[in-house]
Amino acid sequence: MISIIQQGPLALFAAFVVVHALADFPLQGEYLARHKSRKGADSRSDWLVALSAHCVIHAGGVWLVSGSLTLAAVELTLHGLTDLGKGEEKYGLVPDQLLHLACKLGYVLVLTYGWSSPS
Repeated sequence: MISIIQQGPLALFAAFVVVHALADFPLQGEYLARHKSRKGADSRSDWLVALSAHCVIHAGGVWLVSGSLTLAAVELTLHGLTDLGKGEEKYGLVPDQLLHLACKLGYVLVLTYGWSSPS
């Protein structure tokens, strides 16, 4: 069986997009969708748990697609920061989704061309 990474950058990006769509919509559920923003949460602890759980789901998706725990940790952090900005109403749904997709593009570039810049 050929891995997704071996199928090339376009297949890898498509896999990241599919996993992102699953994690951000059907796997999120009403509770996480509402409580992952401070404004929608019943308490600070509900907010932290919901936002963290949502980000862990996304990080798990990146790990499954890439096989990289490092990229999963990056996703955990970047997804949290991006959703924090949206939850604080710094921007809306479209910029939020574009930021998430930009992260996925970055992961594709890292996996395709390596971690360091050319000498």
